[in-house]
Amino acid sequence: MEGDIRSLITVCLSVLASLCYAYFVVSKIPKGKLRLLSLLPIFSIFVTLPSLFSSILLSGFTALFISWLATFKLALLSFDLGPLVTGRPKSLPIFIIIACLPIKIKQNQQHPYKPPKLPLNFAVKILGFGLFIGLYDYKELIHPNIFLGVLCCQVFLFIEIVFSLCNSLVKSMAGLEVEQPSDEPYLSTSLQDFWGRRWNLMVTNLLRQTVYKPMKSAAEKVVSRQLSPLPAVVATFVVSGLVHELLFYYVIRASPSWEMTCFFVLHGLCLVVEIGLKSLFSGRWRLHWAVSAPLTVGFVVVTSFWLFFPPLIRAGVIDRVVGEIKFFFELVREKIPPFNATMLKNL
Repeated sequence: MEGDIRSLITVCLSVLASLCYAYFVVSKIPKGKLRLLSLLPIFSIFVTLPSLFSSILLSGFTALFISWLATFKLALLSFDLGPLVTGRPKSLPIFIIIACLPIKIKQNQQHPYKPPKLPLNFAVKILGFGLFIGLYDYKELIHPNIFLGVLCCQVFLFIEIVFSLCNSLVKSMAGLEVEQPSDEPYLSTSLQDFWGRRWNLMVTNLLRQTVYKPMKSAAEKVVSRQLSPLPAVVATFVVSGLVHELLFYYVIRASPSWEMTCFFVLHGLCLVVEIGLKSLFSGRWRLHWAVSAPLTVGFVVVTSFWLFFPPLIRAGVIDRVVGEIKFFFELVREKIPPFNATMLKNL
C-alpha cells in the first residue's frame, strides 16, 4: 500500500512535468514530424508508468488514461488535431485535464442532450454495481454462463461509473460541458451502431482520429473511395486489440495470449461484412430493431464469453479487482462512517 502511494506521487509528478513540457515547449514547435519527435521522451515515460504499481486498479487506470489515451491525444497534437487543439484556446489546467482524463468536450455544434430510453441513472448504476459485487461472493453457486453474464454487466457498470465520475469532476472543477461516456449500448441495433455510436464514445472518437481516418486516406490511394473504409475499419480494430493486449500485460505482467486481439479483430471483420451487406441491400431490406438489437448485443456478449473474459479469469484479474474495490470501500467506511449507512450497505 505504501509503495503504491509513493508510486502514485511519482506518476502524478511525472505526468504533470511531461504535460507542462508539451504545453510550453512542444506546442510551439511547427506541427508535423518534428513536433512528433519532440514528444518521444514523453511517450517513453508514459509507457513505463503502469509498471510502477502493484495494485491492479492503479496500474490499469494509469495504463488506460495515460499510456493509451494521453499518448494518443499527444500524438494528434503533433499535427494540430484532436481534443487538445479543437475548440477554444486552452489554459494549462484545462490542457492537463483533457490530456489525462477520458472525457470528450462538447462542441457548439453538438446535438442537445437526449434523455436515456431506460432509466439507468448514476445512482441506479452504483446500486447495480454494488449488487453485482455482492453476488461475486457466491460465484461458486452460480452457473458459469450466468456468472459471465453478471461479469459483462459488472464491467459495463464499472466503466460507466468511472467515466461518469471523471465527467462530473471536470464539470465541477473546470466548468466544461462534456459528452456522456456511452449512449445506452445495450440498445444497439448493429455492430456499427454499437462500436461507432454507442459504446465508449470518447475512445471511439480517439481511434477514429488516430487510426481510422489516416488509414482511410491511405487506402484511397490503393482502392476506390467506396472500399477504403473497409481496411480502415479492420486496422482500427487491430490497433484496439493490440492496445487492449498491452493493457492486459500491464495488469498481469505475463506474456499475452492474444485472445483479446482476436476478439477485436473478429469484431472488425464482422463489421466489414455488415457494412458490405448494408451496401448490398442499400436500405431495401432491414431487420426490425426488436430482432437486430438482441442479435447485436447477444453477439457482443457471446464473443466476450469466448475471447475477452477467459484470459482475465485465468489470470485471477477479476478476483483481485473485486478485492481491491472492497478494500477501498472498507477504507472509506472506516474514514467516513455516515457513508457506510447510505452507499455501502449492499457491499
